[in-house]
Amino acid sequence: MAKKESKGKKEELGFESFLLDDTVYKTLLTPKFLKRKPYEEKDPKKITAFIPGKIRKIYIKNGSKVKEGEKLLVLEAMKMNNTIFSPMKGTVKEIFVTVGMSVAKDTILIELD
Repeated sequence: MAKKESKGKKEELGFESFLLDDTVYKTLLTPKFLKRKPYEEKDPKKITAFIPGKIRKIYIKNGSKVKEGEKLLVLEAMKMNNTIFSPMKGTVKEIFVTVGMSVAKDTILIELD
């Protein structure tokens, strides 16, 4: 590992080698890259808010059976009503929101079984 000094601070820099077209390349990885949050695949059974907003209407109840493409709820964001549809066939396991509730981006709204 190489060290970089900036304003009296020492930072560890990581080098990584990779093979591309029969050539080995060595690249420098920044501290920000090394501390990044690892990628997590989203669970399709957990429906999340894609934008901050307010819940205006809920069409389903806990235990309801839903088909793919069925309306689940309405999320109002930036004066627009966004209807959230079911991505798959299943049963509603839990509803985490209520009408009038404000939600942040990536908040879990509904979980399917």
